[in-house]
Amino acid sequence: MKAINFLPILLITIILNSCQTEPPKAKVFESQYAKGTFGYDLDFLKQKDSVIVLNSKDGSGEIIISPKYQAKVFTSTADGANGKSFGWINYKTFAATSLDAHMNAYGGEDRLWLGPEGGKFALFFRPATKMVFDYWHTPAAFDFESWKLTSSSDKKASLSKSTRVLNYLGVIFTLAVVRDIEILEPADMKKMLGINFDDKVKPVAFSTTNTLINTSPFAWDKNSGAPCLWNLDMFSPSPKTVIVVPYNQNDTGKVATTDYFGQIPPDRVKYNNGILLFKADGKSRGKLGMPPNRAKTMAGSYDAQNNVLTIALFDMNPKATYLNQEWRTDKDPFVGDAVNAYNDGPLANGSQMGPFYEIESVSQAAFLKPNEGLSHKHSVFHFTGDKAELNQIALKTLGISLQDIQAAFK
Repeated sequence: MKAINFLPILLITIILNSCQTEPPKAKVFESQYAKGTFGYDLDFLKQKDSVIVLNSKDGSGEIIISPKYQAKVFTSTADGANGKSFGWINYKTFAATSLDAHMNAYGGEDRLWLGPEGGKFALFFRPATKMVFDYWHTPAAFDFESWKLTSSSDKKASLSKSTRVLNYLGVIFTLAVVRDIEILEPADMKKMLGINFDDKVKPVAFSTTNTLINTSPFAWDKNSGAPCLWNLDMFSPSPKTVIVVPYNQNDTGKVATTDYFGQIPPDRVKYNNGILLFKADGKSRGKLGMPPNRAKTMAGSYDAQNNVLTIALFDMNPKATYLNQEWRTDKDPFVGDAVNAYNDGPLANGSQMGPFYEIESVSQAAFLKPNEGLSHKHSVFHFTGDKAELNQIALKTLGISLQDIQAAFK
């Protein structure tokens, strides 16, 4: 009988079986809370960073701050862990295996950037490049680098970052930025907005004080250019969300620039007795801006589908210099907008980052001597609950009723 060597057969069998074995599946994120709730987002973010949670006295109002993700206020709730999560979070970006060359869009209910984005002194384009998307890059400190947590408590947190940025003219700025973030109590909200409400309303609010310090050995002036602080609030849209931007009717000149990314269709922007209304359904990409002589210190939105009234309150000086942020160099770089709003939508190739919408405010130009600083305060308020009470808040703050907001785009 001929002896058979089973070793080669055994090896082949092992190899074939190993080739057929499925690779281990990525761990699926699980939470006891439903997607869309604050608890779900908190569980998700805890896997990514040692986040900071600030709480109101009664525990129903909460906000999430992330040192790793550029000191963002990621989201908030007015009704505890099971309450609606108000900020927009881009879950898919966290799963990316490499950094995006243009922007790592993690989301965030309030994030901080530096401007100007475009123009002669742009911070998002390297010198001598065309101002088109291929050459657009978010400065690293505000895109993917972590920040330092310097202090925190149940009510406040302070974070900082030191960095260098290059502008379109070729000037390198060295600078430091500090973000002081505080959750607000109902008494604070009432005082800051000049309103009143009872326990039929569920509120949450926070303030951010953002300070930019010139650590360069030279002054920032109109020859070198100067940065500005830029708060951007990202929220989830619905088919019935409308952005509301009050404006001064007594001044001259254009009310708003509505062609940042191509002209916004006229059926998406309306003007109503000193109120600009902008449809924010996340289905058509468009951005608008309002100059300081027209803008007020407040903007907001109302989501009729989810019954959420949102207010943003911010510093604004109508006599100060604001920087032009458009992707062009043929306009005066020192004539720009103080308030912006953005509605996300599909790009020409059909892809889409969101959907989300944004309410934004910027500081005046930071013409600073070495070691001088400039601060910009930006606060966000959310109200939900009794619609009659929300209507009174909308009238008192934005100067328009919920009914008129809803009727704008019917």
